[in-house]
Amino acid sequence: KLENWQPVIESIATLAPVQGVTISADADGPIVSVEVENGALVRAGDLLMEIDSAVERAQLKAAEAQLVLARLNARRAAELLEKNTISQAEADQATAQLDQASSSVAALKATIDRKSVRAPFDGRIGIRQVNLGQFVSRGQALVPLQKLDSLYVNFKIPQRLLSQLSIGQKVGVLVDAYAGTRFEAAITAIDAEVDPTTRNFSVQATLANAELKLRPGMFAQVQVELPSTQARIILPATAISYAPYGNSVFIVETVKGADGHEFLGVRQQFVKLGATRGDLVAVEGG
Repeated sequence: KLENWQPVIESIATLAPVQGVTISADADGPIVSVEVENGALVRAGDLLMEIDSAVERAQLKAAEAQLVLARLNARRAAELLEKNTISQAEADQATAQLDQASSSVAALKATIDRKSVRAPFDGRIGIRQVNLGQFVSRGQALVPLQKLDSLYVNFKIPQRLLSQLSIGQKVGVLVDAYAGTRFEAAITAIDAEVDPTTRNFSVQATLANAELKLRPGMFAQVQVELPSTQARIILPATAISYAPYGNSVFIVETVKGADGHEFLGVRQQFVKLGATRGDLVAVEGG
């Protein structure tokens, strides 16, 4: 039968996270607690693991005591300055000591906070790369975190097709892990330059993954739907006789026999085949 098929551009794609990082240690020390299990869902700000900060906490108590003393000295200096009992320089020195003590307390609190590893955004924890009690160095990888509710679909298209793409265009995504399921995405970015080696340009679509079925790094096939439609003669693949010398179909029609009588018969017709969709094939010619 005759059908209007929307032409598509097919390509190979890789799924990538919209937000995904491998969280690293921001300070040195042994791991003293692990608060989440592998594969757990976490919220932004959730505590993942802690690096030992006993030394810094002891230093913080000493710094807070110095801050209390510096605050008292600064207050006394201000009172004595009003009575012209001390010089302005001595009062300024007391104020500077207060600022220094306050900065020391803030620096130690920041160091302690850096030893509490927290999730920077909502997502799913991967398999952690360190264990409880292990000594880690600054910059060492601790655990991957991926936001899976939406994914990027990255693929490349030949430069000759650039004029046929636009932002918002629909993209069908097929993944081997879910055979027969078509996921819907939309183009959200087109690269500003063409690769001078392959003459292809990069395209990025965004895919909603609310059910968390798909994972970053998956191989996928994409079908970009073009805006124009074309009328095609469509046949099931089982109706086509494939052969090295040419593909053909058999047409049922009225045939006149040698005795002049007409009967219903078949005639072989060679055809040129086009795109396929599932078990349907478009006939381009013949």
